[in-house]
Amino acid sequence: MGIIVQKFGGTSVGTVDRIQNVANRVIEEKKRGNDVVVVVSAMGKTTDQLVGMAREISPAPNKREMDMLLTTGEQVTISLLAMALGAKGHPAVSFTGWQAGIKTEPVHGNARILDIDTGKIQTELQQGNIVIVAGFQGMTEDGAITTLGRGGSDTTAVALAAALKADKCDIYTDVTGVFTTDPRYIKNARKLYSVSYDEMLELANLGAGVLHPRAVEFAKNYGLPLEVRSSLEKESGTIIEEEVKMEQNLVVRGVAFEDDITRVTILGLPNSLTGLSTIFSALAKNHINVDIIIQSMTEAQTTNLSFSIKNEDLTDTVKVLEKNRDSLNYDRIEWESGLAKVSIVGSGMISNPGVAAEMFEVLSANEIQVKMVSTSEIKVSAVVENGKMLEAVDALHNAFQLSDSAVKA
Repeated sequence: MGIIVQKFGGTSVGTVDRIQNVANRVIEEKKRGNDVVVVVSAMGKTTDQLVGMAREISPAPNKREMDMLLTTGEQVTISLLAMALGAKGHPAVSFTGWQAGIKTEPVHGNARILDIDTGKIQTELQQGNIVIVAGFQGMTEDGAITTLGRGGSDTTAVALAAALKADKCDIYTDVTGVFTTDPRYIKNARKLYSVSYDEMLELANLGAGVLHPRAVEFAKNYGLPLEVRSSLEKESGTIIEEEVKMEQNLVVRGVAFEDDITRVTILGLPNSLTGLSTIFSALAKNHINVDIIIQSMTEAQTTNLSFSIKNEDLTDTVKVLEKNRDSLNYDRIEWESGLAKVSIVGSGMISNPGVAAEMFEVLSANEIQVKMVSTSEIKVSAVVENGKMLEAVDALHNAFQLSDSAVKA
């Protein structure tokens, strides 16, 4: 007997019928002789609906109250699933994040898990109960309810699996695994049968919505095997682990993309040793994530600095920069929205030079202008016009032979 943590996303629990289906999947695991902890998201589009109502009341709702509001969505799901399991003869108990002992830092809207007290969960498992935990939420040391950011239920599941020393964590979703790119947009995308932690972390950070980046970090840090699989189809999914066999010796194993990118440019910065640290420290203190950074010197012996952010962070970014204008002593700020980021990822890129050059050749051949570039050992990202995003993804997916005819089990 071992401990298995299962996580079911919003689509998987979107209706009462689907909750019944989830209950059946949980019972199957229980009948294999395992203790089962289930983490669930809010039903369907519940979170989006709650956000919509809040913004009807205020265009910039108070973040503490948003956490109070949004955590109600998962509370509905956990209670309904516990009822469904009980009606099928399998006793279950549901816990909110704070009841489950999940302690977070005091940051509303995007908190990180600091610790998990698994005492209550362990007690219920010892009594033979299935434990259901609300994903996406926790509590600070002084009792404030927090949320972990969108996709945070993945993080809840993996963090619980690590704290419980579980044998495995299964992430159930509406797709059958991790694909070479998003199959909803690129029809010849193919399921990968295994992906390394590092590759999955890059894919998740670069827009592949199948897993939250923090969840992958937890799994990697604790050496916890993950499997991404379908909640509706009974087939094997994608295993995420430390080392994987290269499929077809593919150098590039996935193409990720995300829209709603804005490029911010600060013009006329003095050539100061402390200027960059001041800028990015101020943005970090306001929980603004900066991605691609480009610095250039001008003939006037000043510096221009460009970086990319999500569209939603633009207002806060401008406020921070304007607040620090006197100390930074720049000329002006410009920004360009309507951009997207397209990335290729693969651990094989480390030992295969020329991959970036091939990527840019493909984009150039398709008349797609590259506005910013970022690289690491296993990825290359390019910022392009939003309207060219899917065209770029399709071209790169074909160029690096990731179609269903090229990738095999």
